[in-house]
Amino acid sequence: MSKDLLKALKERRSIYGISKDHVVSDTRIEELVAEAVQHTPSAFNSQSARVVVLLGEQHDKLWNLTEDALRKVVPAENFTPTKEKMDAFRSGYGTVLFFEDETVVKGLQEQFALYSDNFPIWSQQSSGMLQFVVWTLLDAEGFGATLQHYNPLIDAGIAEEWNIPSTWKLTGQMPFGKPTVTAGEKAFQPLDSRLKVFK
Repeated sequence: MSKDLLKALKERRSIYGISKDHVVSDTRIEELVAEAVQHTPSAFNSQSARVVVLLGEQHDKLWNLTEDALRKVVPAENFTPTKEKMDAFRSGYGTVLFFEDETVVKGLQEQFALYSDNFPIWSQQSSGMLQFVVWTLLDAEGFGATLQHYNPLIDAGIAEEWNIPSTWKLTGQMPFGKPTVTAGEKAFQPLDSRLKVFK
C-alpha cells in the first residue's frame, strides 16, 4: 500500500465515476476486505459484521436486481435519473455488501440485559467503522467507491440470489471501480465549532 494512514483518510472520497478497468487482483481485493473484517473493532468483541464481495457478473447482477426493484416504486416518467445511477454503479468493478448478524446482537442483549438497548446501536457503529475501513483501503489501492443504501428494498432479492442467512441484516452497499473522474474540492466547517480540547 503506497499511502500512509493519514494521507489515505484525507484522500478517501465519494467517487461516482468508476469503470471495470483492472486496478489490483481479485485476490488482493479479497485480502483487503478480509483484513478489514478481521481487525475492525466491535462492542464486546462481538464480531457481528458479515460481508459479501461481488465481482464480475455477480456485481452486475446486484445492480440489475436493484434496478428492477426500483422500477416497482419509482414512476416510469421519473426513472431516467435512477437508471443513470444504476448504470454508473453497474459500470464499476465490484460491490461490497455489508451486513450485521442479528443473532449475535440478540445474544448479547440476552446475555447483558443491562446494556440491551445499546447493542443495536453499537452494532451499527461497528458496521460504520468497517465500511469506512474497507472504503479507505480500497481508495488506497487506487479504487474509487461510494456507500449506498438501497436496503431494505433489495434485502429479499439479495437474500434469495446469494443464499444470505435470514439473520444477516443488510446495512450498506459499496460499489467500487477504477476512477474515471476526480472528486471535487470538499468544503469543511470551521474546526473550532466542531472540536473542543481541554488541558
